[in-house]
Amino acid sequence: MRRTDRFAVLSAVALAAALGLCGCGADEPVTESPAATEPPVATSPTVQPPDPGATSAPLPPPEALTDVLARIADANVPGAEKLHLIEDATAADGETMDKFAVALRDGGYAPATFEAKDLMWSDGADGVVQAIVTVRTANPAAGEFTFPMQFRFADNHWQLTRSTTDALLQLGPAPTPTPTP
Repeated sequence: MRRTDRFAVLSAVALAAALGLCGCGADEPVTESPAATEPPVATSPTVQPPDPGATSAPLPPPEALTDVLARIADANVPGAEKLHLIEDATAADGETMDKFAVALRDGGYAPATFEAKDLMWSDGADGVVQAIVTVRTANPAAGEFTFPMQFRFADNHWQLTRSTTDALLQLGPAPTPTPTP
């Protein structure tokens, strides 16, 4: 198996493992420590001026974001046609995205469906929308995977931010292969 094939398969396996482990968290309630009771201090109300940098544009519909993810995961869309869907993507990323989508398909996880909820403008990142995205695959045993993702509007369309892409798909140069003894 070529190095890039193995890298794509490992990325797909990592996503599949995350899907399988999503139900392993503890459901114990969080206990709060009792706060010390202090007498109230009389103060006058403080009025904050409006934030001039606040984003006033409407949030995108959730489907605009989930369509980006569906195209990235679609093995029928060539990687070269997906480059505009990822912030700062390079031509080298196209082949990696092809291998990732094929690994998902061949592993029985495609097609995947995506649901975006709780959309909000990201603090400290102009033009970036954060959403909680739930991923469901064709493999019911995999369960579902929920992950906060960020999207940026650029060149008249939405794209997955590079940091979110790197966290999910592990795009980038493959590590240097180690010689087999």
